[in-house]
Amino acid sequence: MAEEKKLFKVTIDNITIEVEPGTSILNAARKIGGDVAPPAMCYYTKLKGSGGKCRTCLVEVAAGSTADPRPMPKLVASCRTNVMDGMIVKNITSEKVIDARNGVVEFLLINHPLDCPICDQAGECSLQDLSYEHGKEATRYEFKRRTFEKHDMGPFIQLHMTRCILCYRCVFAADQLTDKREHGILDRGDHSEIATYIQKSLDHDFIGNIIDVCPVGALTDRTFRFKNRVWFLKPEDAHRDCPKCNGKVTLWYRGDEVFRVTARKDQWGEVQDWICNECRFEKKKTADWVIEGPTKISRHSVISANHYVGMEVPKETLPDVMGGRKPKLLMNIHSVSEVNRPGIDLSKIEGPAHSTDFVEAKNGS
Repeated sequence: MAEEKKLFKVTIDNITIEVEPGTSILNAARKIGGDVAPPAMCYYTKLKGSGGKCRTCLVEVAAGSTADPRPMPKLVASCRTNVMDGMIVKNITSEKVIDARNGVVEFLLINHPLDCPICDQAGECSLQDLSYEHGKEATRYEFKRRTFEKHDMGPFIQLHMTRCILCYRCVFAADQLTDKREHGILDRGDHSEIATYIQKSLDHDFIGNIIDVCPVGALTDRTFRFKNRVWFLKPEDAHRDCPKCNGKVTLWYRGDEVFRVTARKDQWGEVQDWICNECRFEKKKTADWVIEGPTKISRHSVISANHYVGMEVPKETLPDVMGGRKPKLLMNIHSVSEVNRPGIDLSKIEGPAHSTDFVEAKNGS
């Protein structure tokens, strides 16, 4: 009879779960899901060596373990710190974490251009989401931002280094997916940049995957640039019999036209299976694919606008984090406004609300 594997109990934001030894705090938090999972800009499950660079996943360890309940003196990167039995971790319940995360976002935006209106990554950008949740209204940075010339890395990929946050994901992906890597990090400090040194072309069969792993708009698909906005497109899961990869992709439609092909991603924005360049760049006709159905999209994503089929509602974790208590209502508009009927629940009105639903209470109605 096989011996049962020992599991560690870890408490994250007042929610206790059991995980296997060797599990990072980040992956343990992802098992809980919702707001409890810290954001991650550089960590990628499929890429060995990734993580520990962007510092957006910092958490507070209030108790190291049952054997040593002392808190860790500093915030730690959850993607590089493994859980211990009895560990207590604070993420969204820690003011230190929220303050540190705000500072990290401010650093990430120091050199990042404010070109979301023309960036192809807009609408599915991890930095956009992070800056919306933790960014400041204005920058305190008074110096000149660093800029780079755009660089075509072959016929399909363009590098816009000005947008890069140096997460190193594309470098790890190219190093682990290809036989020889021809691009990497040049120079040091604030002069660091991703380049091929002598502007070589990246022509490996799987090199297009570096577009999918990029969390910002630094690496873009030249066959899709400036053609459409992702929230105007309809994602559909499809597959084909491909001799190079498993052929499972997401087709992005507008009307009957396929504008781009990407690898399928999970709820954390990570590629499920790598796809080849032929599937990504050359097969853009519906006849090339077997359509499976609409892609499941998180309700928090702007891509879900007007695409309600297959939509996934994010898990609500706040009641668990707050010990079963619901978030307090800051203001009850029914009792304060003296306009709406107190007995009317706005969320239960069928269809759009009309003036007849909100007759002034002063009229005796």
